[in-house]
This record gives sequence, structure tokens and C-alpha cells, in this order.
Amino acid sequence: MQYFDELETRSADQRAADLAKALPQQIARAKTASGIAALLGDVDSASVTTVADLAALPVIRKSELVSAQAANAPFGGFTTISADGFEHIHQSPGPIYEPGRISGDWWRIGRFLHAAGIGKGDIIQNCFGYHLTPAGMIFESGARAVGAAVLPAGTGQTELQARAAHDVGATAYAGTPDYLKVILDKAEAMGLPLKISRAAVGGGALFPSLRQEYADRGILCLQNYATADLGNIAYESQAQEGMIVDEGVIVEIVTPGTGNPVAPGDVGEVVVTTLNPDYPLIRFATGDLSAVMEGISPCGRTNMRIKGWMGRADQTTKIKGMFVRPEQVADFVAKHDEVSRARVIATREGEMDMMTVMVETDATDADRYRISMADTLKLKGKIVLVAKGSLPNDGLVIEDQRSYD
Repeated sequence: MQYFDELETRSADQRAADLAKALPQQIARAKTASGIAALLGDVDSASVTTVADLAALPVIRKSELVSAQAANAPFGGFTTISADGFEHIHQSPGPIYEPGRISGDWWRIGRFLHAAGIGKGDIIQNCFGYHLTPAGMIFESGARAVGAAVLPAGTGQTELQARAAHDVGATAYAGTPDYLKVILDKAEAMGLPLKISRAAVGGGALFPSLRQEYADRGILCLQNYATADLGNIAYESQAQEGMIVDEGVIVEIVTPGTGNPVAPGDVGEVVVTTLNPDYPLIRFATGDLSAVMEGISPCGRTNMRIKGWMGRADQTTKIKGMFVRPEQVADFVAKHDEVSRARVIATREGEMDMMTVMVETDATDADRYRISMADTLKLKGKIVLVAKGSLPNDGLVIEDQRSYD
């Protein structure tokens, strides 16, 4: 088997030795970024050489990044170079600003695409968004790293997507898991045969039934776990047994709300330290739940494996590839004096994410809330009006009813 590089097959001893050199250097870099330095305190960089040493450092949470950016735009003092030193500045919902670079596979997606069998000779239809948010550029960077051509399709305009996939002979897809099915179904309805045989997906859960549907159509569909802040965190190989941690990050699983590592195999919050010298996030809490798997992948890659995404440590939920946060629901309620409470419910219909917003109100016209729903939640969905006092008094404002079995 040909691997992306020699890092993927290092022995445990070699990986630990490499980490003992890389970690002190990265902590020292992080301390040159004012925002991170303020959170790290007086830690001695030279003393942090193992994952166990990392556990003594504070966890950095997204809320701290957001508040730092509000005080010191755009990056809150979390980067080691100035904003004008980056080729791109991206904006994610929040708003949160993230830096981006166009050289060196900055987000490290090439490793995932290689594991999925995508490389030179392939044409990737990249259906991640290119507008403001970084996902489109993240996967384009990975495509360059493996020598694949890119059709920068972005999101929406499904009929044009199907036509383009046919006309250019796209052999691979990158995007959210369920949008590929939309394109395939549209192409079939239009009588357009497609050549897509590989799919690299992220930004949402890949449900087993959907993966099987793609397999039945001759498409190998693998998923990765990445964020705009950290880049690639973990990825599936063709062994399809867990997600292999990327070589450019260090992953810890901790008790949610703390920085304390859980017992091996226990579910906890994913905390990531990146070795990216430009954006050296240290013990950055993702808010996602996962667990470490025993052993190494049958594909021969030797890094730690995690079980993939297992829910949120808080109520933040990804729907249609976009995060919906409790504070967004609160903003929606605050826009309407007659609304007492609201609850977002995520479900699945026909392999597609669906969002329903339950609104406690005396009003009788649901349409009056559609504009503010789209404005605050950044998604379209169904609105159901219910009587005041009828929603459960359990503190939930986002309920995920999707099954991940």
C-alpha cells in the first residue's frame, strides 16, 4: 500500500520522540501570540514534551476565541503573523474569523483525499462553499496536494451541478454527505451518466444507510473530521474502521467542561492541539464528543483512532452542514416579544437533514417568523406554533432526534 508520507506509519516510539521535539517548539510559538499567551499563563514551553504534559495546560474554548476577536479583530491575537500576512481571511457563523493560506496544504486535507484513493487523474467536484466560509478552499488545498483537478462547484444550483459533473467527467465528489445524493438523483432524472466513484465528505454525519446507498451505486464514500480553526483532525481510510488522527494535530478526549482526560475508550470531549505554526491553537476544545479506539487501523496507519463524531458536549448541533448554537435560538426568541420559548429539532427525511422550529406563542401565522428564523439560524426549516407552556421544561433548546446507529 502506498501512503501519503512516512509519518503515517511511524512506530509509537518514533511518534513520541518526534512529539517531544515538536511540542515545546509549538508552545513557544503560541506564547508569541498575545491572545493565546494570555490564556496559557507562565507555562514553561520546554517542560511540555508529552500528551500527559499537555493535560496540565488550560483548555481554550471557542467562546474565548470569539471574545478575543471582538476585542482584537480579526484573529484576537491567536495567530503568530498579522492578518495581512495570510492569503485569505474567512468568516464562519458567529461571526468567527479564520485565517487561510494557499500553499503547503495548510489544512492538511491531502492526507484524507489520498486515503480515499483520490489523486492525479481525478477531477473533484468540490461542493463545499467558497463564499466567506473556508470549506471550499480547505478541500481545494487538499486537491492540489494530491494532484487532482477541481471543479469549484460550491453549493446549490443542482441541475447545473449535474450537467457540469457529466460534461467535465468528474470522478470524485467533495461536500456534505447528503448533497451528493441530490446531484446523483438529478443527473439520473436528466439522463446524464456520471463517472463519480469516490466521495470525500464532511460537515455533517455520514449515516450508514446513505453510505450503503452510495456503495450500491459504485461510489466509495469516506468521511473526515475537520474544523475551520484546526483543519483536518481525523479521517477514514478505506479500512473504514474508525477515524485516524491526522499527523498534524494532537487529540485528547476529556471530560466535557473540563480539561481532564477520560479513561481509554470512554466518551468525552475532543480537545485538539495543532502543530500549525501560523495558528498554534493549544488544547482547543471542539465541543464534539468521541472516544479513542484500541489498536491501529487494518490499513497500516499507526496513529491513534477515534470513533468519529458522537454528538456535542453542549447543545450545539450541525444541521445541513451548519452549526446551530443555543445563543442563535435565544436571538430568535428575543426578536419577538410574543414568543416565550423555542426549540430547534433536527430530524432526517429521505437521507436529508430537516430542521423544525417549535415556537411557543399566541400567534397563529407561522410565516411571520420565517425571515427571522433564516436570519438568526442561517437555515430554512419548518415552523410549528405551539401553545405557551407546552414545550418540555428540560432546558433543551436544540434537540437532535437523528439516529447515528
